[in-house]
Amino acid sequence: MTARTDLAWGWTVAALTSAARADIGAFTSDPPRRCSTLWRWVAAVEVVACAVAVVLDLALPSLVILLVMVVSLLVRREHLSTLGMRRLDHPWRTAGIVLALSVGWTVAVIALFMPVLEHLIGEQQDVSAFVSLEGDVARLAVLLALSWTLAAVGEELAFRGFVLTRIADAIGPGALGVVVAVLVSSALFALIHTEQGTVGVVLTFLDALFFAVLRLHYRSLWAAVLAHGFNNTIGMTAYFLVGPIYALW
Repeated sequence: MTARTDLAWGWTVAALTSAARADIGAFTSDPPRRCSTLWRWVAAVEVVACAVAVVLDLALPSLVILLVMVVSLLVRREHLSTLGMRRLDHPWRTAGIVLALSVGWTVAVIALFMPVLEHLIGEQQDVSAFVSLEGDVARLAVLLALSWTLAAVGEELAFRGFVLTRIADAIGPGALGVVVAVLVSSALFALIHTEQGTVGVVLTFLDALFFAVLRLHYRSLWAAVLAHGFNNTIGMTAYFLVGPIYALW
Protein backbone atom coordinates (compact mmCIF):
# COMPACT_ATOMS: atom_id res chain seq x y z
CA MET A 1 0.00 0.00 0.00
CA THR A 2 1.06 3.57 -0.58
CA ALA A 3 1.28 6.10 2.22
CA ARG A 4 -1.87 7.77 0.92
CA THR A 5 -3.74 4.45 0.88
CA ASP A 6 -2.59 3.78 4.45
CA LEU A 7 -3.91 7.18 5.47
CA ALA A 8 -7.29 6.55 3.82
CA TRP A 9 -7.54 3.13 5.46
CA GLY A 10 -6.46 4.60 8.78
CA TRP A 11 -9.25 7.18 8.63
CA THR A 12 -11.80 4.42 7.94
CA VAL A 13 -10.58 2.36 10.89
CA ALA A 14 -10.65 5.44 13.13
CA ALA A 15 -14.22 6.20 12.07
CA LEU A 16 -15.37 2.69 12.85
CA THR A 17 -13.48 2.72 16.15
CA SER A 18 -15.38 5.87 17.05
CA ALA A 19 -18.63 4.09 16.24
CA ALA A 20 -17.60 1.10 18.32
CA ARG A 21 -16.76 3.29 21.30
CA ALA A 22 -20.13 4.95 20.93
CA ASP A 23 -21.61 1.43 21.26
CA ILE A 24 -25.33 1.13 21.53
CA GLY A 25 -25.09 4.22 23.75
CA ALA A 26 -25.27 6.19 20.53
CA PHE A 27 -28.96 5.37 20.56
CA THR A 28 -29.66 5.97 24.25
CA SER A 29 -30.88 9.50 23.63
CA ASP A 30 -33.61 8.07 21.41
CA PRO A 31 -36.91 6.86 22.89
CA PRO A 32 -36.99 3.14 23.76
CA ARG A 33 -37.57 0.73 20.85
CA ARG A 34 -39.06 -2.74 20.87
CA CYS A 35 -36.10 -5.08 21.39
CA SER A 36 -37.47 -8.49 22.42
CA THR A 37 -36.31 -11.59 20.56
CA LEU A 38 -39.42 -11.50 18.39
CA TRP A 39 -38.83 -7.87 17.41
CA ARG A 40 -35.18 -8.61 16.69
CA TRP A 41 -36.34 -11.17 14.11
CA VAL A 42 -38.82 -8.67 12.71
CA ALA A 43 -35.98 -6.14 12.42
CA ALA A 44 -33.91 -8.72 10.55
CA VAL A 45 -36.75 -9.31 8.08
CA GLU A 46 -37.07 -5.54 7.57
CA VAL A 47 -33.35 -5.27 6.85
CA VAL A 48 -33.54 -8.11 4.32
CA ALA A 49 -36.49 -6.38 2.61
CA CYS A 50 -34.47 -3.17 2.34
CA ALA A 51 -31.43 -5.05 1.02
CA VAL A 52 -33.55 -6.77 -1.63
CA ALA A 53 -34.95 -3.40 -2.73
CA VAL A 54 -31.40 -2.08 -3.17
CA VAL A 55 -29.86 -5.14 -4.83
CA LEU A 56 -32.77 -5.59 -7.26
CA ASP A 57 -33.00 -1.83 -7.78
CA LEU A 58 -36.77 -1.89 -7.19
CA ALA A 59 -38.35 1.35 -8.39
CA LEU A 60 -36.48 3.98 -6.36
CA PRO A 61 -34.87 1.91 -3.57
CA SER A 62 -34.74 4.83 -1.13
CA LEU A 63 -38.48 5.40 -1.50
CA VAL A 64 -39.16 1.68 -1.09
CA ILE A 65 -37.13 1.70 2.13
CA LEU A 66 -39.05 4.73 3.37
CA LEU A 67 -42.29 2.86 2.70
CA VAL A 68 -41.01 -0.12 4.70
CA MET A 69 -40.02 2.34 7.43
CA VAL A 70 -43.51 3.86 7.60
CA VAL A 71 -45.12 0.42 7.90
CA SER A 72 -42.55 -0.60 10.51
CA LEU A 73 -43.17 2.47 12.67
CA LEU A 74 -46.95 2.07 12.43
CA VAL A 75 -46.81 -1.60 13.40
CA ARG A 76 -44.43 -0.90 16.27
CA ARG A 77 -46.29 2.27 17.28
CA GLU A 78 -43.02 4.15 17.34
CA HIS A 79 -42.06 7.63 16.18
CA LEU A 80 -39.30 8.97 13.94
CA SER A 81 -37.39 9.93 17.07
CA THR A 82 -36.61 6.21 17.59
CA LEU A 83 -34.61 6.37 14.36
CA GLY A 84 -32.51 9.31 15.52
CA MET A 85 -34.70 12.12 14.19
CA ARG A 86 -34.30 14.25 17.28
CA ARG A 87 -33.39 17.91 17.74
CA LEU A 88 -29.71 18.83 17.87
CA ASP A 89 -28.64 20.22 21.24
CA HIS A 90 -26.92 23.26 19.71
CA PRO A 91 -28.32 23.40 16.16
CA TRP A 92 -26.59 26.53 14.83
CA ARG A 93 -23.21 25.72 16.31
CA THR A 94 -23.47 22.12 15.15
CA ALA A 95 -24.49 23.25 11.65
CA GLY A 96 -21.38 25.43 11.48
CA ILE A 97 -19.14 22.59 12.62
CA VAL A 98 -20.74 20.13 10.20
CA LEU A 99 -20.33 22.64 7.35
CA ALA A 100 -16.62 23.01 8.14
CA LEU A 101 -16.25 19.23 8.34
CA SER A 102 -18.08 18.82 5.03
CA VAL A 103 -15.76 21.28 3.31
CA GLY A 104 -12.74 19.46 4.75
CA TRP A 105 -14.21 16.12 3.72
CA THR A 106 -14.75 17.35 0.14
CA VAL A 107 -11.13 18.49 -0.06
CA ALA A 108 -9.97 15.12 1.30
CA VAL A 109 -12.05 13.27 -1.29
CA ILE A 110 -10.73 15.29 -4.23
CA ALA A 111 -7.14 15.49 -3.03
CA LEU A 112 -6.73 12.03 -1.50
CA PHE A 113 -9.44 9.38 -1.70
CA MET A 114 -10.49 9.94 -5.32
CA PRO A 115 -6.99 9.97 -6.84
CA VAL A 116 -5.91 6.92 -4.84
CA LEU A 117 -8.98 4.99 -5.98
CA GLU A 118 -8.63 6.10 -9.59
CA HIS A 119 -4.99 4.99 -9.70
CA LEU A 120 -5.78 1.66 -8.02
CA ILE A 121 -8.88 0.85 -10.07
CA GLY A 122 -7.78 2.46 -13.31
CA GLU A 123 -10.92 4.44 -14.03
CA GLN A 124 -12.54 7.75 -13.13
CA GLN A 125 -15.75 8.39 -11.28
CA ASP A 126 -18.60 8.66 -13.78
CA VAL A 127 -20.18 12.10 -13.28
CA SER A 128 -21.45 12.43 -16.84
CA ALA A 129 -24.97 13.01 -15.51
CA PHE A 130 -23.82 16.44 -14.30
CA VAL A 131 -22.02 17.63 -17.44
CA SER A 132 -25.00 19.72 -18.58
CA LEU A 133 -25.26 21.40 -15.16
CA GLU A 134 -22.46 23.88 -15.92
CA GLY A 135 -23.96 27.37 -16.20
CA ASP A 136 -27.57 26.14 -15.97
CA VAL A 137 -29.13 28.13 -13.09
CA ALA A 138 -32.58 26.56 -13.38
CA ARG A 139 -31.21 23.01 -13.23
CA LEU A 140 -28.96 23.93 -10.32
CA ALA A 141 -31.95 25.23 -8.36
CA VAL A 142 -33.93 22.04 -9.02
CA LEU A 143 -31.03 19.75 -8.11
CA LEU A 144 -30.29 21.66 -4.90
CA ALA A 145 -33.95 21.39 -3.87
CA LEU A 146 -33.88 17.66 -4.56
CA SER A 147 -30.52 17.34 -2.80
CA TRP A 148 -31.88 18.77 0.44
CA THR A 149 -35.20 16.91 0.35
CA LEU A 150 -35.09 13.52 -1.36
CA ALA A 151 -31.33 13.07 -0.91
CA ALA A 152 -30.35 14.67 2.40
CA VAL A 153 -33.56 14.10 4.35
CA GLY A 154 -34.97 11.10 2.47
CA GLU A 155 -31.80 9.05 2.06
CA GLU A 156 -30.50 9.80 5.55
CA LEU A 157 -33.81 8.81 7.09
CA ALA A 158 -33.80 5.63 4.99
CA PHE A 159 -30.19 4.51 5.50
CA ARG A 160 -28.63 6.21 8.55
CA GLY A 161 -32.02 6.29 10.26
CA PHE A 162 -34.05 3.18 9.46
CA VAL A 163 -31.59 0.66 8.01
CA LEU A 164 -28.77 1.42 10.43
CA THR A 165 -31.10 1.31 13.43
CA ARG A 166 -32.83 -1.91 12.40
CA ILE A 167 -29.52 -3.68 11.79
CA ALA A 168 -28.42 -2.70 15.29
CA ASP A 169 -31.80 -3.88 16.62
CA ALA A 170 -31.44 -7.24 14.86
CA ILE A 171 -27.90 -7.90 16.11
CA GLY A 172 -28.57 -6.63 19.64
CA PRO A 173 -26.70 -4.42 22.10
CA GLY A 174 -22.95 -4.07 21.79
CA ALA A 175 -20.23 -2.47 19.73
CA LEU A 176 -20.42 -5.25 17.14
CA GLY A 177 -24.00 -4.33 16.30
CA VAL A 178 -23.12 -0.68 15.79
CA VAL A 179 -20.09 -1.38 13.59
CA VAL A 180 -21.95 -3.93 11.46
CA ALA A 181 -24.90 -1.54 11.17
CA VAL A 182 -22.62 1.25 9.97
CA LEU A 183 -20.81 -0.97 7.45
CA VAL A 184 -23.88 -2.71 6.01
CA SER A 185 -26.04 0.43 5.79
CA SER A 186 -23.12 2.23 4.13
CA ALA A 187 -22.64 -0.59 1.62
CA LEU A 188 -26.34 -0.60 0.72
CA PHE A 189 -26.26 3.17 0.31
CA ALA A 190 -23.24 2.88 -1.99
CA LEU A 191 -25.01 0.30 -4.16
CA ILE A 192 -27.74 2.74 -5.15
CA HIS A 193 -25.05 4.85 -6.85
CA THR A 194 -23.71 2.25 -9.29
CA GLU A 195 -24.28 4.65 -12.20
CA GLN A 196 -21.14 6.47 -11.00
CA GLY A 197 -18.93 3.43 -11.63
CA THR A 198 -16.71 1.54 -9.21
CA VAL A 199 -14.89 4.67 -8.01
CA GLY A 200 -18.20 6.41 -7.39
CA VAL A 201 -19.55 3.45 -5.40
CA VAL A 202 -16.46 3.31 -3.16
CA LEU A 203 -16.48 7.09 -2.62
CA THR A 204 -20.18 6.94 -1.77
CA PHE A 205 -19.41 4.19 0.76
CA LEU A 206 -16.82 6.47 2.39
CA ASP A 207 -19.33 9.34 2.36
CA ALA A 208 -21.80 7.05 4.12
CA LEU A 209 -19.23 6.26 6.83
CA PHE A 210 -18.71 9.99 7.30
CA PHE A 211 -22.47 10.60 7.64
CA ALA A 212 -22.88 7.64 10.01
CA VAL A 213 -20.10 8.78 12.32
CA LEU A 214 -21.73 12.22 12.56
CA ARG A 215 -25.11 10.65 13.28
CA LEU A 216 -23.57 8.61 16.10
CA HIS A 217 -21.40 11.40 17.47
CA TYR A 218 -24.19 13.97 17.70
CA ARG A 219 -26.87 11.42 18.72
CA SER A 220 -29.06 12.91 15.99
CA LEU A 221 -29.84 12.08 12.39
CA TRP A 222 -29.99 15.81 11.64
CA ALA A 223 -26.19 15.98 11.76
CA ALA A 224 -26.02 13.45 8.93
CA VAL A 225 -28.77 15.29 7.03
CA LEU A 226 -26.79 18.53 7.24
CA ALA A 227 -23.55 16.86 6.12
CA HIS A 228 -25.31 15.16 3.21
CA GLY A 229 -26.95 18.41 2.15
CA PHE A 230 -23.73 20.43 2.46
CA ASN A 231 -21.74 17.82 0.51
CA ASN A 232 -24.27 17.80 -2.31
CA THR A 233 -24.47 21.59 -2.36
CA ILE A 234 -20.70 21.94 -2.61
CA GLY A 235 -20.55 19.38 -5.41
CA MET A 236 -23.48 20.79 -7.38
CA THR A 237 -22.17 24.34 -7.08
CA ALA A 238 -18.75 23.25 -8.32
CA TYR A 239 -20.31 21.46 -11.30
CA PHE A 240 -22.35 24.58 -12.04
CA LEU A 241 -19.31 26.85 -11.96
CA VAL A 242 -16.63 24.78 -13.69
CA GLY A 243 -18.23 21.54 -14.84
CA PRO A 244 -17.31 18.02 -13.65
CA ILE A 245 -14.41 17.87 -11.21
CA TYR A 246 -12.10 14.90 -10.99
CA ALA A 247 -9.12 14.02 -8.81
CA LEU A 248 -6.40 16.62 -8.33
CA TRP A 249 -3.62 14.26 -9.42
